[in-house]
Amino acid sequence: MLRSGLLGVTLLSMGVSCTPSRAATAAGAPPGEVWLRADEVTAAGIAGVPVEEHNVDDVLVASGRISFNEERVAHVSSPVSGRVVRIDGALGQHVKRGQVLALITSPDLGDATSALAKAGADLIATEHAFQRAKLLREGGGASDATVELAEDAWRIARAEVERAQEKVALFHAGRGVTESYPLTSPIEGNILARTVTPGFEVQGTYSGGTLPELFTVGDLDDVWVFADIYETDLARVHAGQRVDVSVVGTGKPFQGTVDYVANMLDPQTRTARLRCSIHNPDHRLEPEMYGTVRVAVAPVQALAVPRGALLHLAGQALVFVEKGAAPDGRMRL
Repeated sequence: MLRSGLLGVTLLSMGVSCTPSRAATAAGAPPGEVWLRADEVTAAGIAGVPVEEHNVDDVLVASGRISFNEERVAHVSSPVSGRVVRIDGALGQHVKRGQVLALITSPDLGDATSALAKAGADLIATEHAFQRAKLLREGGGASDATVELAEDAWRIARAEVERAQEKVALFHAGRGVTESYPLTSPIEGNILARTVTPGFEVQGTYSGGTLPELFTVGDLDDVWVFADIYETDLARVHAGQRVDVSVVGTGKPFQGTVDYVANMLDPQTRTARLRCSIHNPDHRLEPEMYGTVRVAVAPVQALAVPRGALLHLAGQALVFVEKGAAPDGRMRL
């Protein structure tokens, strides 16, 4: 249905020419009109409908950008500093969670495991000293202050063990002293990007690095599309509405639904961010592609005619309006 300001009767289909028929011309039909006999109307399959108010579907159009579904992608970096000595993950390879992507030789691992061993030894020593102090106090050979100092040292040593254990767990290191760190995938998916090669020097995040992304693991079966909606249109857009996304070179539009509308505006553009989820089983949509987003917003009441009543000629959309009967009884259009 299309909006129209026409009043009268429109024709659903036209199987005749827009120029007056020879019979109409001979009868003196005025310019711009077509007069048709009843048999011509029947042969052309012409039907008329009144122009009435209808609920006309409205579509909001905005520019969109394809992005990863951040719930199904992992950006893998290294917590340790060192040198990459082996690459196990290839671009496009499907990997399981915990599968090794690369092996990094790092002194950080040796330091962490050694610190854990030392912290464990200190804990044992301070615990023994604490127990001895308590026994001596029972026999009158130590004061309460001495026992308290021994207990404080034991608690500090226990906290140091816990800190060293957390650091070793962060590095996925075992109990033995080693300098080989296996960089693993945190999720199951395909390797979508890789920025590391053998011999690459890595600055670890634990050492104050800049968080370089070494691998991107995820899948493109579902992607996100972001679009900016102007302030004047925000009241018409809400979660659950149908969305069509068109990207040049990908064929037919992709369909999805709105799942998020930002509740604040960008102060510079005065727009709000809209996000929709698109199923992408063929991986034709790729991150950072640009496209056109069409959101099916609430319908509006308007005078409308069926889409089939339109006739497209010379770049214009035309409709025929019945003007009543001609003097000889033919239909005037």
